[in-house]
Amino acid sequence: MSDISVAQPIEQQRLLWEEEVPGGAHWSGVLRRGTTLRLTDTEGGANVALLLFNQEEKLERYNMADTLKAQHTAHLSRGYVCYSDMGRVLCSITADTVGWHDPMSGVLDAHQVAAKYGVHRFQEFRNGMYRNARDGMLIEMAKYGLGKRDFVANINLFSKVTVEPDGRMVFNPGNSKAGDYVELRFEMNALAVLSTCPHPLDPNPEYAPKKVRLGAWRSELPGVDDYCRNFRPENTRGFHNTEVLFR
Repeated sequence: MSDISVAQPIEQQRLLWEEEVPGGAHWSGVLRRGTTLRLTDTEGGANVALLLFNQEEKLERYNMADTLKAQHTAHLSRGYVCYSDMGRVLCSITADTVGWHDPMSGVLDAHQVAAKYGVHRFQEFRNGMYRNARDGMLIEMAKYGLGKRDFVANINLFSKVTVEPDGRMVFNPGNSKAGDYVELRFEMNALAVLSTCPHPLDPNPEYAPKKVRLGAWRSELPGVDDYCRNFRPENTRGFHNTEVLFR
């Protein structure tokens, strides 16, 4: 867990925007190089499924396998970076009060929602309908010319999944508390696509997605002594590959 336990207020002169994403909703936006995005779990128990793309060339996108093997990890937290499939750093995790984010479990789809929670259609339940992460994220991706073939392995922020000796993947309830947050500093111009639907392995029998607050501001580019750059030896090469793109 990060030693940063209390979120500092965002300086108004650097603030770009703030927004609340309701539970079960989806969102997308472009985060420019030199921008930090803070995601805050306002109620506790949130899950944010996240996909990242190079905004200028969307064939380049977040690569789960390279992110994990390059940094010798099976979870993400402060210090780790998110690699693209071109060996560049899309974003860095610069602050984190949660301590564990799941990069392996995928997203909730329509079949899983129906089997686990039942069917709540818009026709009968209006805004109380049951949404799923996959369809919501595909809606957002379509706004930028992306589709099903572009849906790759995602990150589940705020959620913790461990692997038992017999290979079972186990969801750990209570991983994120009310007020917990994670900050992503973007090293490239990136398209972020997210959903606040429940985690696919969440054992809660009730459909109870949690809202998340977003806030973005202008931040400094990382120097040679940057914590994330030096967190793993491989990251220095990833930052170099990224910076060459912007020379």
